[in-house]
Amino acid sequence: MNALVNLDDPTDVTDALSHEWLVACLCAEWCGTCRDYRDGFAAVQAQFPQAAFLWVDIETHADWADEMDIENFPTLMIQQGDAVRFLGTMLPYPAHLQRALEALFAAPDDPRRPGEAVPLDLRELLRAQAG
Repeated sequence: MNALVNLDDPTDVTDALSHEWLVACLCAEWCGTCRDYRDGFAAVQAQFPQAAFLWVDIETHADWADEMDIENFPTLMIQQGDAVRFLGTMLPYPAHLQRALEALFAAPDDPRRPGEAVPLDLRELLRAQAG
């Protein structure tokens, strides 16, 4: 995948669902920090072809993100299969995301991975977008 997943394109969404790893920036269009971070976030994906990268505007997808009160941007969500491996704010530096992904991908079977208590599921969002 050469670009961020276009959530309005069924082909992109179907392709994203085929990836074990999903990496999403949960953002808001009005957030200047998010807009500034977008190009760097997109650039990181070139180093991780095993993951689909999503840019999710939480206002456009409020029905999905409503259960989670996202207060700080950018908020990153990294999901492996059905398990959320990371959900939280991250300084808007692509190198921070790169290091986090390297660590997660180096330990894909880490039994400590969270997931049970997180109300968001990126696959649920993608399935809804696929129709």
